[in-house]
Amino acid sequence: MYRTKINDLKQWKLSKKRKPLIFLGARQVGKTYLLQEFGRTEYKQLAYINFEHPDAPKNLFEMDFDADRIVTILNAYCNIKITAEDTLIVFDEVQVAPKGVTALKYFYEEAPEYHIIAAGSLLGVNIHHGESFPVGKVDFMKLFPMSFYEFLLAMDETGIVELLDNNDLESLTFFKQKLINYLRYYLFIGGMPEAVDDFSGNRDWQSVRHIQNQIIAAYRNDFSKYAPMEILPRINMVWDSIPAQLSKENKKFVYGVIRKGARAKDFELAIQWLSDAGLLHKVYNTSKPALPLVAYQELSAFKLFHNDVGLLGAMSRLNVRTIVEGDAIFSEFKGALAEQYVFQQLIQNESLAIYYHTFGNSKYELDFLIQTENDEIIPIEVKAGESLKSNSFQLFCKKNNPAKAVRTSLSDYKKEDWMTNIPLYAIHAIK
Repeated sequence: MYRTKINDLKQWKLSKKRKPLIFLGARQVGKTYLLQEFGRTEYKQLAYINFEHPDAPKNLFEMDFDADRIVTILNAYCNIKITAEDTLIVFDEVQVAPKGVTALKYFYEEAPEYHIIAAGSLLGVNIHHGESFPVGKVDFMKLFPMSFYEFLLAMDETGIVELLDNNDLESLTFFKQKLINYLRYYLFIGGMPEAVDDFSGNRDWQSVRHIQNQIIAAYRNDFSKYAPMEILPRINMVWDSIPAQLSKENKKFVYGVIRKGARAKDFELAIQWLSDAGLLHKVYNTSKPALPLVAYQELSAFKLFHNDVGLLGAMSRLNVRTIVEGDAIFSEFKGALAEQYVFQQLIQNESLAIYYHTFGNSKYELDFLIQTENDEIIPIEVKAGESLKSNSFQLFCKKNNPAKAVRTSLSDYKKEDWMTNIPLYAIHAIK
């Protein structure tokens, strides 16, 4: 299946300032498949080593960081002759190998000619809480579950995708019902590659849900296997609370939803572990819509979004019948799936800084406030139901007069003086 991130990998390969790459992403979002596809199509050879494999040389970096010695061992393990200019070296699940991340620094300093990518499902946890980190010596890239754009490609809708590429939102209106149907599917299936691939071939909803439940079980297994025992119960409690947190009218994270009397200091390490693992994403409130937004973020006020809308639905026991009940799926759980969906599309663009905004003594809340790489600040309102009225959005725009403002809903594309309505199925247009 095609992943747009391969374009970023190609740019990394060609960059004159290329450094060893740390490739982050939660388990089962497709990192291994994409890196192997990248190595197969863009290089003559691929030297792939998964340090979770039983016969992998996990002590490869413990003796020293001599690049010649390491490459010589890799030649034997992979049964190839590695050449720097046309071989991609992939260290998968590198967090399992002691000093594996540290070794990247020495490749950068002493053997920069090699093309090296280090990946791992819990690499983010290892970086923040484990070994010495090679600051300034590596590049970073993240892979998330498949976007709706990639989902459409998996459904073989190349013509519609071409319209999205051209930002031809008016012409997309001709395919509105088909796109809304696909969007319903996506809200149930989500973007985990195994679930999308299974659905594209079988159209079996029960099979999709089985795959989702297996992925959730694998995540829980990771909690038990890798998380510190002293915070394991709290990790499970935070994880289990996410459907309820996002189903509230005000989706700000509330510790009391986890358990009565819960406080930030009791659960902050658990939340951090889940965030570092790429399973949950923090979006902070910003008190002022001014540049840079990070200067006005409130660390005590945040939303926690799930890694994937399909897994969120599975955890919430969303019934597949919802898909055929008109547009009910968009307003399920007080619009939680729609807001999760929009966040999941926005986060694909790593150049965006994503926040939300409360004002008017917290009575009004703006769903998202983003800052682009060109320092544009764009308010985004998500409307999941039929009513497009939004006091908070209108009040914000009237008060701040932003150069761009976006409402996203099931309504057609429409540009007005003070805002633009972009259909939910075309949210890819926000770049």
